[in-house]
Amino acid sequence: MTEENKITEEEQMQITMGLIINAGNAKAFAVEAITCAKNGDFEGAKAKLKDADQALVEAHNTQTGMLTQEAQGNHVNVTLLTVHSQDHLMNAITFLDLAKDLVDVYERVAELQN
Repeated sequence: MTEENKITEEEQMQITMGLIINAGNAKAFAVEAITCAKNGDFEGAKAKLKDADQALVEAHNTQTGMLTQEAQGNHVNVTLLTVHSQDHLMNAITFLDLAKDLVDVYERVAELQN
């Protein structure tokens, strides 16, 4: 590994924080989608799920970049913050999957009530 390929601690911190932010945004949009669906706003819920998907794509792309660096031999020190970022991503993925199901359930219940 050459010196120019090394990621600085500051760059690693920025990458990790970007992962946390995007994963957090994905989860927040998913929560908003559930709230919209609960209030009968299914178009709003679907828009929020789309926003959540996009934020999750950004987070996943960041993770893929980190994994690519590792695979290329550019080892990154694993810190508690890095582990924390992975926790955020995993939770966002799980929460978004559940949010999609909940929006569907709320929509079906609303259809049955009408």
